[in-house]
Amino acid sequence: MYLVIFDCDGTLVDSQDTILHGLQVGFEAVGLPLPDRKTALSIVGLSLDIAFQRLVAPVHHALVPQMADAYRRSKVARREAGLDHDPLYPGARAALDALSAREDVLLGVATGKALRGVRHLQEVHGLQDRFVTIQTADNAPSKPHPGMILQAMAETGAEPARTVMIGDTSFDMEMARAAGVAALGVTWGYHDRDRLLAGGAQRLIDGFGELEPALADMLHWDGGRTRESA
Repeated sequence: MYLVIFDCDGTLVDSQDTILHGLQVGFEAVGLPLPDRKTALSIVGLSLDIAFQRLVAPVHHALVPQMADAYRRSKVARREAGLDHDPLYPGARAALDALSAREDVLLGVATGKALRGVRHLQEVHGLQDRFVTIQTADNAPSKPHPGMILQAMAETGAEPARTVMIGDTSFDMEMARAAGVAALGVTWGYHDRDRLLAGGAQRLIDGFGELEPALADMLHWDGGRTRESA
């Protein structure tokens, strides 16, 4: 059995506008200016408190819990108001459908989001039945610590040689390498090609149409059988 683990923000969903809104709320809560857009989005993928720590000077680290709390409260309020419907990237649903139809593939998530954020994403896009393991900032150390991937493998019984982490940041690639699994970078997210490669990406793809061939090459799988044809 193969385990294919996806990051969320910047990999499956384009969440930059809602993330920037949350960061703005967090900075405004303590009277600090939000960094420029590129700097602000460079922390996507990290757990929230660590993300804010990276964005503020050490002298302001004591403000991080207040900033993170403001971000979380804003997210909850916007979801309850029917906002924050981050769109899937083009081809993401078709790729998930194709992979989940294979009888030799299990799908998972490893994300800096809270679990309620992942549940919201699943509900909005009808993905409740796609992932057999979901690892979040609620129950594991922040990326690039390998804990999320190690827990996902433990839950599913997957072997490192048959596991791949797919993500858009160097944090995802570093986490994959630390866990001893394959690292596949996507180029449409928050870190550029050079940063992904420096983080340990073994291969890069520029669109979801390239995903299955890349996985077949990296994990050495054959055509496989679909659950419908089993």
